[in-house]
Parts: sequence; C-alpha cells; structure tokens
Amino acid sequence: MKELEKTYNPADIEDRLYQKWLDNKYFHADAERGRREGKKPFTIVMPPPNITGQLHMGHALDNTMQDILIRYKRMQGYEALWQPGTDHAAIATEVKVIDKLKKEG
Repeated sequence: MKELEKTYNPADIEDRLYQKWLDNKYFHADAERGRREGKKPFTIVMPPPNITGQLHMGHALDNTMQDILIRYKRMQGYEALWQPGTDHAAIATEVKVIDKLKKEG
C-alpha cells in the first residue's frame, strides 16, 4: 500500500484533475447536449456587481452557497450553468460616478 504524505500538497494532483475537468467539459454547460442526453437544465444567474455598498460577509456567503448548489446539481446529473449577470443599464454605477464627479468639481 502506498504511504500517504504527512501534509497534503495540492500541486501534486491539481494539474491532472484540472485537465480531466477540461477534457470532460465540467466547466461548460450545453443545453442541446443536455437535451440529447436527457439531462434536466439547472441555472443560477449571479447577481451583477455594483458599487452601491461595501462588500461584507454576506457576499462571500451568497457566492459560496451558489457555488455549492451548482456543483451539487451538476453531480446529480443536471446540465448546470452558473451564469454571470450583468447590470443592463448601469444606472446605479452611473449615479455613483456622477455624484463623485460633482464632488470633485
């Protein structure tokens, strides 16, 4: 039996596993392939970033929960997509920039 190292060194396996994930398209959701293979779709749309407040632990918690859920659904056989959202009008960002420019003169 192979003896285990005293400490875990992720570099020993990361490249091999990452390549396996790429080869198996684990980072790629394909609705058409999912339909052909009989997989149900599962999608989470990430809220878009904005500049209306300070980052806090709730942001980390929300991102972590989304990551866990999308991975769990993928392991259950869903065609899972974690789609970054966009601020379609950028209104909140524009308001902050205009306020800053007014203060600067």
